[in-house]
Amino acid sequence: MLGQFAVDPIWISRPSLIAERLWSLTLEGELWRNTQRTLVEASLGLALAFTVGVPIGIAMARYKYANAVAEPFIMSLYSLPRVALAPLFIIWFGIDLFSKVMMAFSTVLFIFMLNVHEGLKTMDRDLIDLFRTMRASRAYMTRKVLLPWIVPWIIASLRIGVGLSLVGAVVGELLGASAGLGWYIEKSAGRLDTTGVFVGLVMLTVLATIGNILVARLEARFSGWRP
Repeated sequence: MLGQFAVDPIWISRPSLIAERLWSLTLEGELWRNTQRTLVEASLGLALAFTVGVPIGIAMARYKYANAVAEPFIMSLYSLPRVALAPLFIIWFGIDLFSKVMMAFSTVLFIFMLNVHEGLKTMDRDLIDLFRTMRASRAYMTRKVLLPWIVPWIIASLRIGVGLSLVGAVVGELLGASAGLGWYIEKSAGRLDTTGVFVGLVMLTVLATIGNILVARLEARFSGWRP
């Protein structure tokens, strides 16, 4: 309504035009191609951050002296705006898939590391002592105590990471790409095509919503898995 009566169309589009563009891009196959590219980049970055970040977070909690030495450097890297790394990743890895995956990975990695570390710091020491008095093996304690304890922290990291992985992928696409929703948004903006920009934003919102729904189902699945 605003795009039709109150505001210049260059500032905002109409829902009918966005719907028409979505339909035409779907028929052409371009919508799926760009959405799939961004989804793959964000998903691989999120999965890689989980695979690397969780073990590092566990190691940070276990080796306290090493963590005390490394923590200032870790926090400095965490405070560094990941957007500033995007041009470097483009130089190192090119404009194809891998640079966007690394961008998403760097955006989410510290979330897993710090959340898992913080979760283990809050672990009930009495519970650990109880298992030790029963001479439970380290593998048994890991399976029955450590992993169940950090599940909520991992789920929380995933919930945050879904959006951040999309941010990382899109930032990489905005700086240099040949496909993806960020690339489509940048191309549309360069042509002053407001409808195209909103189409990209709508699809990013859809991806984020689906990701959050999947995380919520995962959380419900493991909600009772805690000692």
